[in-house]
Amino acid sequence: MLYNAPLHKKRKWISSHLAENLLLKYDRRSLPVVKGDTVKVMRGNYRGHEDKISKVNVRDQTVEIEGVTITTAKGTKIAKPIHASTLLITKLNITDKWRRRKLESGLSETTKKEIEKEAAEQLKAREAEQKAEEEAAKSEEKLKEETKELPKEEETTELSKKTVEPALKEEIPEEKVEENITEPPKKKPATKKSTTKTKKKKKEEGET
Repeated sequence: MLYNAPLHKKRKWISSHLAENLLLKYDRRSLPVVKGDTVKVMRGNYRGHEDKISKVNVRDQTVEIEGVTITTAKGTKIAKPIHASTLLITKLNITDKWRRRKLESGLSETTKKEIEKEAAEQLKAREAEQKAEEEAAKSEEKLKEETKELPKEEETTELSKKTVEPALKEEIPEEKVEENITEPPKKKPATKKSTTKTKKKKKEEGET
């Protein structure tokens, strides 16, 4: 029944217990978990870890929390799915007006005003985070554009070097190169003919 149930029923079953202060404030024991709720892990290897919920998997009836990851065989990090029953809600996300209406039903006016104030603060914080994310994304785009332009300049310099170097080699004549390099005079090797002539002259002089 749990696996074959429709999604609208599964969504209600993904609920966790509230902390003591929230239990007294909202007069509820548990609530369905929503993205943005701060949650504390009560069982498992990550026991005591407290952070926001990043994703709710309705089909698998699991939750993904920021900072709770596992490493795969390749070495990449993936979010570890955790069942909602092992969690404790420490702070609620009240930015959704439908959720606020459900929480405010049956409560006093003072608590309703407190809920509205908390919701306004959360909305302001959310807008500030969105602006910061947009600015970070714009800065990353600018850096990418700059990095794309840099290799083009390097390529142009390399091409200019490749074209200029052979041109310079062609322009320098060989005569100028020879002028700079002064070779020493070569010695003439002693020929055998000169030795034979001297021997003949000595014989003639001896005969005379």
